[in-house]
Amino acid sequence: MSLTGRDESEKLTTDGVAISVRNLRVSYGDREVLHGISFDVKAGETIAILGGSGSGKTTLLRALMGLEKTSGGAIWIRGHDLCCISPRDLAEMRKKFGVSFQSGALFGSMTVGENVALPLREHTKLDDSTIEVLVRLKLEEVGLSGYEDYNPAQLSGGMKKRAAVARALTMDPEILFFDEPSAGLDPIIAAGIDELILKLKRAFKMTIVVVTHELASAFLIADRMVLIDKGNIIAIGTPAELKANQQPRVRQFLDRVPDPEISSDDGFLDRLTQNLRL
Repeated sequence: MSLTGRDESEKLTTDGVAISVRNLRVSYGDREVLHGISFDVKAGETIAILGGSGSGKTTLLRALMGLEKTSGGAIWIRGHDLCCISPRDLAEMRKKFGVSFQSGALFGSMTVGENVALPLREHTKLDDSTIEVLVRLKLEEVGLSGYEDYNPAQLSGGMKKRAAVARALTMDPEILFFDEPSAGLDPIIAAGIDELILKLKRAFKMTIVVVTHELASAFLIADRMVLIDKGNIIAIGTPAELKANQQPRVRQFLDRVPDPEISSDDGFLDRLTQNLRL
């Protein structure tokens, strides 16, 4: 039995699928950001959502966590459509999620240990001594043993990311979401975060969804990859399948080829001149 009190007989998955997205649409005002996308995330797999800036990948992640209002389609988890679920049921569903935000989102007024303990204090009735044990275990899992009493300001960027992962793991989640886990980190520290994700994958067999634009990281950690461009899925498959994909737009992204309009000095100068005239 889980120390967090989770009923282990409950399963987040249906027929081996942890998340099922069907014809999902999200709009900001009159502007549609996601244009009816569909895919499944299998139970226990790590899936990387890739795309350039403004492609819609972060909007998709927020929708998967129930943080973004959708304008159409469905996201099915545990037999519930997140797009239509009641606020109370959504709150219960989120207890099965772990989230590591891009910035870490640690509370600066709390110690690292207090940050990691927060979900347990908010959502369980565990006593203080049990919470302290669990906090130490979670910090040890991410390589931060002994940092309970540090303030977030005393941590490096990579350590803050690890502390955020420890907090995301506190409730023994069945689905773990990462938003740009290696953004802003040097290559060595970023590689350490990749190894941490692989370690979690091997140890806990949890379903992991990673939004990233870091190709090296995605190809290392992902079982499958979803490539989004301008709100549409243009490719989905294993890393090997994406590498073999010859669609021009896929090759442009994977080979890091700039758009002609952006890379053209003449085009840039023309647009700059037009803007100055306005």
